[in-house]
Amino acid sequence: MLRSETAQDPDRRAAALRGLARYQSALRPPRPAAMPAVATAGRAALRDYGGQGRPVVFVPSLINPPFVLDLAADQSLLRWLASHGLRTLLVNWGGPTHADREQDVTAHIERLLLPMLATLGQPPVLVGYCLGGTIALAAARAARAHAVGLIAAPWHFSGFPAHARAEIAALWDAARPACEAFGLVPMEVLQSGFWKLDPARTIAKYEALATADNAALARFVALEDWANAGAPLTLAAGRQMFEDFFKADTPGTGAWRVAGDLVDPATLDCPVADFVSLTDRIVPAGTSASVGIRHDIDAGHVGMVVGSRSRALLWEPLADWLKTVALAR
Repeated sequence: MLRSETAQDPDRRAAALRGLARYQSALRPPRPAAMPAVATAGRAALRDYGGQGRPVVFVPSLINPPFVLDLAADQSLLRWLASHGLRTLLVNWGGPTHADREQDVTAHIERLLLPMLATLGQPPVLVGYCLGGTIALAAARAARAHAVGLIAAPWHFSGFPAHARAEIAALWDAARPACEAFGLVPMEVLQSGFWKLDPARTIAKYEALATADNAALARFVALEDWANAGAPLTLAAGRQMFEDFFKADTPGTGAWRVAGDLVDPATLDCPVADFVSLTDRIVPAGTSASVGIRHDIDAGHVGMVVGSRSRALLWEPLADWLKTVALAR
């Protein structure tokens, strides 16, 4: 990809490689200790960030670790919400092993998420980011959710551009034999797919890093380490994502069954707020579930959650909505 994007400009290639070297050699401060677990199910845990009142449970994607919602001291949506009086909890899916190979996305909901939510003593507000929003929406009825918040969450997978779905299908065709042997889908398979969605930007960000100041380098490292990290997916979860979601669009066509029922977001009898990025290349706006109150945000997939404008664009509107629905009976 680097050769292709810089074929006509060796100076750009050299700059991108210098940026990559800076990223690789940068010092990494230790991650803060994990917050206490208030519930567990299998390898998953529900982490408590404090606050009070009705529990607001954040459901992260199965792809990449959940700490993008708690990235740094000044870039932690979870700690900020807890400091503003909301009882904030985070699902950590844990690391699957070969023994979990047949646990698909549906099983993550039925065997891990729902049992933990059942320990809370009252219906929670579910807030899901990226694929975590897909999961939260699918789990809402079985969990008797008090409300559901979606952040850059895909539902109508047919809303992805045709070329992106074709790239994803080709990626899975190439990776599937090795994944079947492992019983897992390594993060490297998924990350290479993300790179292909916007290869020019992938190279450009490392090119810019070559001359970035130290503060920008620290921010880049924190975010890129998150993007490049993460436990593998189980084989069944990967298969369901690639074949049932991206290829067949089972969520968007109403063919996904969770906890015995077909999932139809339009039939939910609780408040739903959908925070949709207008510039998202990973989860385009056209994949939105189109239910509840929609909030359009002029920031990218990650920039709406962390970044210099995230507090005004997402954190504050989300907090206002959460306070309204969490206090409602």
